Amino acid sequence: MSTKRAELLMLFVTFCWGSSYLFMKEGLEAFGPFTIVAYRFGIAFLVAAVLLGRGWRKITGPMVWAGFLVGLIVFGAFASLAIGLQYTTTSNAGFITSLMVVFIPFVERFGYHQPLRRSVMMTASLSAVGIGFLTLHNGLRLNPGDLLCLFGAFLNAVQVSYSERLLAKMDAVTLGMLQFGFTGLLGLITAFILEVPALPASEGSLFAMLYLGLICSAFGFIAQLVAQKYTSAERIGILFCLEPVFATMIGVVYLHEAFGLLSLVGAVMVLTAVILSGRQGRGQEAAAES
Repeated sequence: MSTKRAELLMLFVTFCWGSSYLFMKEGLEAFGPFTIVAYRFGIAFLVAAVLLGRGWRKITGPMVWAGFLVGLIVFGAFASLAIGLQYTTTSNAGFITSLMVVFIPFVERFGYHQPLRRSVMMTASLSAVGIGFLTLHNGLRLNPGDLLCLFGAFLNAVQVSYSERLLAKMDAVTLGMLQFGFTGLLGLITAFILEVPALPASEGSLFAMLYLGLICSAFGFIAQLVAQKYTSAERIGILFCLEPVFATMIGVVYLHEAFGLLSLVGAVMVLTAVILSGRQGRGQEAAAES
């Protein structure tokens, strides 16, 4: 797979994740947030397990441990965001979560001793400001919920960088299956402790869980892991910034939400950052080949 195809795949994945807000809203009317995590990643685990086939035989103890660590990181991120949303606004949570793109270069620098390039920080900062225009309309005030969302964004950055290293030792389907299994299990345990898990009671809630599990998790996360083999963690983070852009577009079309001038400015800034990031990546590839 070429870098261009990998990034187009990630672009489609980001669109799917942007559409997930519609189905999360549907699911939250019937389930608690941890029950949704259990359903979402449980379904994804079953799909990945089938795709893996005889690959089960090649799973080793270190692979299981790595999958547990990634699953724990993903669960921590989802749990932080789910709890944080109870104490902050949706717009604040959307902006803060997308700050993952700013955290990734620092995780790469301090966790893996990669150089902190000025160009990466510039595009990351442009993306963050653009997301702010898209999602913040009532100001940003830090409270415990905001801090939890900030921690969730940091964990998302850790997951992207750590997974990139693991893909040198194991394939994407194996890592995805183990990650799904442990994240779903942790969600199920927490749901039994803090919530009352239930079966879908309507076609709408059933479809929402299937969409989140099959499209947003099984397809989305495995595609992310496949694409990460052919592009950088920083580039993945920049592409992730398109999620609130797609979410806003879907909200305008299907939920008839307002889309004002500030939102338009934010969308343009994020798209500009993606284009600049792509040019930076191609420039680095050309320099490496020369």
